[in-house]
Amino acid sequence: MESLVEAKSLTKRFGEFTAVDGIDFTVEQGEAFGFLGPNGAGKTSTMRMIGATSPITEGSLRVLGMDPVGQGQQIRGRLGVVPQENNLDTELTVFENLFVYGRYFDLSGRVIRERAEELLEFVQLSDRRNDRVEPLSGGMKRRLIIARALINEPDLLILDEPTTGLDPQARHALWDRLYRLKQRGVTLIITTHYMDEAEQLCDRLVVMDKARIVAEGSPRELIERYSPREVVELRFAPDQQEAVIPQLDGLAQRVEVLPDRVLLYTDDADRTTLGLHELDIFPEALLERRSTLEDVFLRLTGRTLVD
Repeated sequence: MESLVEAKSLTKRFGEFTAVDGIDFTVEQGEAFGFLGPNGAGKTSTMRMIGATSPITEGSLRVLGMDPVGQGQQIRGRLGVVPQENNLDTELTVFENLFVYGRYFDLSGRVIRERAEELLEFVQLSDRRNDRVEPLSGGMKRRLIIARALINEPDLLILDEPTTGLDPQARHALWDRLYRLKQRGVTLIITTHYMDEAEQLCDRLVVMDKARIVAEGSPRELIERYSPREVVELRFAPDQQEAVIPQLDGLAQRVEVLPDRVLLYTDDADRTTLGLHELDIFPEALLERRSTLEDVFLRLTGRTLVD
């Protein structure tokens, strides 16, 4: 596969603050590549450098075979960008937002109209084409932004926190559209701090923390590498948890104590649960489940899901 993005020792500083600290990664043609990490980890700064809207401080970066320093305009013309914020023109209709944006790429009116109709059908907004943007739901606006980002038939689609602020139904509807883009062979770069989103959408990802990459691989590879196969979640009464924790030593490969629960990482959840009962430990609630990317995140960063 051809590398559409290649970064070596990529660094971004703002004065004395280092937002991205010497990271290496490649994005291959046709894959969905993710940047997973808490807010402030450096994901958005990395996206802006890839998008040729923020200059690099040190290292090297090639995007679509070009140098963002001298060829930023050419790069931007071949990218589709879905920003964190909804920046649609709320005074225009759904169709007019696509038409005006298409003119920025010097597309003819005929081409824009054809593509707009196809994209509105793809994001399931054909019935709202003549409606103003202002009253649309958050999920509809995000789907419209994705349609807008595809109007120039980009070689690379960048999505920065695409589902932040959406309810579960809207998130899953957006995931479906992104999955269909993957099936079409569109190359995606996705930043997110939602573990389930990364696990659902990304073929390969990096975990960022404190401006650095701390792990890289497919979601399944990361889970297998950094977490035992299963997790037993325990919830105790507020006055019980602290007293029980010393008794859990040796029951699992790793014990993670969180404010509201205790996680026991193990390769055999049934045996671990049996061990609890043999020690006369009976939590208020007990759940056995498979390990997830959130468990990997906690292992690597030692934090909760969102800063």
